[in-house]
Amino acid sequence: MGSMDYIELTCKLDPLEPWREILIAQLADIGFDSFEETYDGLKAYVLESVFNDKQFEDAIRLPAAQANPIVAVHLSDIKGINWNQEWERHFQAVWIKDRVLIRAPFHAMDPKAEFEIIIEPKMSFGTGHHETTRLVIEWMLECDLRELSVLDMGCGTGVLAIFAAKKGARSVTAIDNYVFAWENSYDNVQRNGFPEIISVLHGDASLLGEESYDVILANITRNVLLEDLPTYYSVLNSGGDLFMSGFLATDKDMIVDRASALGLRLIGEKYIEDWVAVRMNKSSR
Repeated sequence: MGSMDYIELTCKLDPLEPWREILIAQLADIGFDSFEETYDGLKAYVLESVFNDKQFEDAIRLPAAQANPIVAVHLSDIKGINWNQEWERHFQAVWIKDRVLIRAPFHAMDPKAEFEIIIEPKMSFGTGHHETTRLVIEWMLECDLRELSVLDMGCGTGVLAIFAAKKGARSVTAIDNYVFAWENSYDNVQRNGFPEIISVLHGDASLLGEESYDVILANITRNVLLEDLPTYYSVLNSGGDLFMSGFLATDKDMIVDRASALGLRLIGEKYIEDWVAVRMNKSSR
């Protein structure tokens, strides 16, 4: 792809969720083709030739119950971007605990890696750079997943689902409600050679109920976790583990209290800066 002129949107939201997810979906519908989650909102990119003022104004009118959650919006022109060159210039391979290498297709293989995952994120989330992805992978490194059934909710790029397969999971179900994430996960599953083990589905927790799982990975946002925890509990096998991240350490007690009320027991927690990932178990008693 050659150089192209883009418009960059920087948007601050309060509260973040569920409005960030809703806004990303609405922007994708009008041609925005790249998204980056920021601490207080998001950045989004659209070809200048595709951008339409009226469609944009309609897209950012979010149906909030009270005040508009969009605190600030800024549009800026970015001239002459070659996204392939930008991507290769800025994306670095990621090492986790000196054991897991997450790299793009254009990075060289490294024989020192115990586990190697090839990810081309496109518009999805979960490259391994974010603290929450790293935290969940650190938990997974400590677990024996051989012959277990695994569910990856909010799979993004599919990185956690692929890692579960590499660790010997018998079957993995990966679910994301963003079309571009679903498509990207499917591509990455093929790229890493696990089409027979990993099923990639487009949707949310409403898809659950037919199958049960030994391990559930849920690296999503706080509000989605709080809403979907009863469903996760219902499809988690007795004795199974639920790993949750995607929220700040200040929200940990709220998440753990909700899970504990359902009957899950806190096994441990891991931190990187302000982010946390918890491991909870469904007692077999």
